[in-house]
Amino acid sequence: MKALKVKRNQYLRRRKRSKKAFPVKDEMRMCIFKSTKHIEAQIIDDFNQVTLASASSKEKDFSKKKLNKTDLAALVGKSLSERVKGKKIKKIYFDRNGFRYHGRVKSLVEAAREGGINF
Repeated sequence: MKALKVKRNQYLRRRKRSKKAFPVKDEMRMCIFKSTKHIEAQIIDDFNQVTLASASSKEKDFSKKKLNKTDLAALVGKSLSERVKGKKIKKIYFDRNGFRYHGRVKSLVEAAREGGINF
């Protein structure tokens, strides 16, 4: 039981540390959430408090495919970058939401970068 509390506290400290202090008008935020089965990503305009684009592994397109979680995360990153291409977004900063930058998070971000999103 004690090990779970320690892990939870570490996650909360990382999450608090990875947040940017003040949103800038021209910058958008790419926020990621992952659970044990799924991964989600959103492009958020904090200044206007609007979600501009989002992608998730829960969508019907991805649920039909039999892939491992890292490949599925890469597909989510590619689909998010395709949805963002039409919008005029100059700067995006990456909010990893307390999750470590490896595994599924890393594959999603690298696929988004290959798709044309600049961090």
